[in-house]
Amino acid sequence: MEISGAELIIRFLEYAGVETVTGIPGGASLPIYDALHGSKIRHILAKHEQGAGFIAGGMARASGKPAVCLASSGPGVTNLITAVADAKMDSVPLIAITGQVPVSLIGTDAFQEIDTLSLSIPITKRSYLVKRTEDLITILPQAWITSTEGRPGPVWIDVPKDVASGKVEWDRDKESKYWNIQKNETTKKLDPFWIERFRAMIAESSKPIFYIGGGLNRPLSAELFRILQERLTFPVVSTLMGLGICEDQNPLFIGMLGMHGSRASNMALEETDLLIALGVRFDDRATGKLSEFSPNAKIIHVDIDATEIGKMKNPNLFLKHDAEDFLRQILEVKLPQRTASLEEWKDRIATLKVLYGLPFPDEKNALHPFSVIRNVSEILRDQAIVTTDVGQHQMWVAQYYSFQTQGSLLTSGGLGTMGFGLPTAIGASLVSPGKRVVCVSGDGSILMNIQELDTLRELNLDVTILLMNNGHLGLVRQQQELFFSSRFSASRFVTPTNFTKIASSFGIPSYELKEESSAYELLSEVFSKKGPSFVVLRVSPELHVLPMVPPGKANREMIH
Repeated sequence: MEISGAELIIRFLEYAGVETVTGIPGGASLPIYDALHGSKIRHILAKHEQGAGFIAGGMARASGKPAVCLASSGPGVTNLITAVADAKMDSVPLIAITGQVPVSLIGTDAFQEIDTLSLSIPITKRSYLVKRTEDLITILPQAWITSTEGRPGPVWIDVPKDVASGKVEWDRDKESKYWNIQKNETTKKLDPFWIERFRAMIAESSKPIFYIGGGLNRPLSAELFRILQERLTFPVVSTLMGLGICEDQNPLFIGMLGMHGSRASNMALEETDLLIALGVRFDDRATGKLSEFSPNAKIIHVDIDATEIGKMKNPNLFLKHDAEDFLRQILEVKLPQRTASLEEWKDRIATLKVLYGLPFPDEKNALHPFSVIRNVSEILRDQAIVTTDVGQHQMWVAQYYSFQTQGSLLTSGGLGTMGFGLPTAIGASLVSPGKRVVCVSGDGSILMNIQELDTLRELNLDVTILLMNNGHLGLVRQQQELFFSSRFSASRFVTPTNFTKIASSFGIPSYELKEESSAYELLSEVFSKKGPSFVVLRVSPELHVLPMVPPGKANREMIH
């Protein structure tokens, strides 16, 4: 039978098990939307293409499966770029499908034409400009597989309008022949010599530490890591993207490392003699001054992406391997135990956590943001997903929320995108029935994609926005105070914004935390109600995120 290119796209998405897509239609993408009209796939109409990209990103982050966003050509493409770049930096399997002007008009500066291919290549694993309708037959499964194999990431498919409208012969035989998207389960056995070196380095170490990150942030990888950590009883530090993999209440979990990590974590890394780095990329926010990071440690680095190994820090032993399979195989190996020296090291870690733990406000100050974050954590426990925007509130959440489960924190770690939190919370909620999703945001960040409150109200999802309002771009103001002699330039919002009225105008119940005595009770009540809600907390602009490593300094030089 003969079908259009647009119908082929929708058939493939159905074949791949896609249940929901998000986007905004436009002239160049109308053939795709016409094909979508008769499909069982649900479409979420975002209010901005960046919002659509982040909604899809939230679905992908929360489910671990590829998610799809749609946009039209020109401004639809440029609006989508930030969300796709964010997915690239954080290794999120996202598939962007956009309309384009007809092939014959490409390069003529046609209405709403832009060079999508050139714009998208640096921010994707792979980008396609489809020149012939029949090419969609192979491009679609290639794109799907590419988004998930190895290190996950986004793929972009740019479809000219005439390609989407063009016809192609299609039948079940072709589907069987071309559309096998099952992951190749074949794995490579670890080299016995490598295993022996791994065992020897553990045996020689008296102060080992696991350094974990986003590469372990999948359910089975996290479960296997917990088994390995319990077996070896090594202390653990985590990047921002790795929070929740090791239970916060584990006595050997020291905390987040790096620029806004705990002093205890950074002090422990000064003393460690063996750093076992799993699924990390030695990012500058984690390491501080690279030449002085873990100065006494030998390094074992395991990562799926060969380009990350040795890029920032040369390891003594390395392995390009899928983290999940590495953990599965290494758990079958008899590993050495160093009881006496290890017990001394664990005692030292306990001491560091006492001496250099995070500061807590007076217990009576129930409206302090640290207290409020702790309250949210205590009320929801492991039944929540937390998303954040980017700024002081993001770091306070990382420091003070007690993450117990893998996947409980969704945040923009690599690109650091303001406006990320709300649409990502919508996407996470769509694929996480039964969970309360809490988006912690700031008054600067929330305005970046506040239009998605309309999408949230339409969907009536169990999402609560907790807005920390200090009338400033807080982290900008903090750095201006610390490093620019308090010359506050363009970091204060001159006119106060009534966020509760904005939320109410979208039909979302809104609250303000005012009474210290009832903060816990109000949050409990809000979280118990179905549907969306919006809670505002006023925060002093003088409150800083501490500790903080100044730019270019070693982690041990934290301001605290």
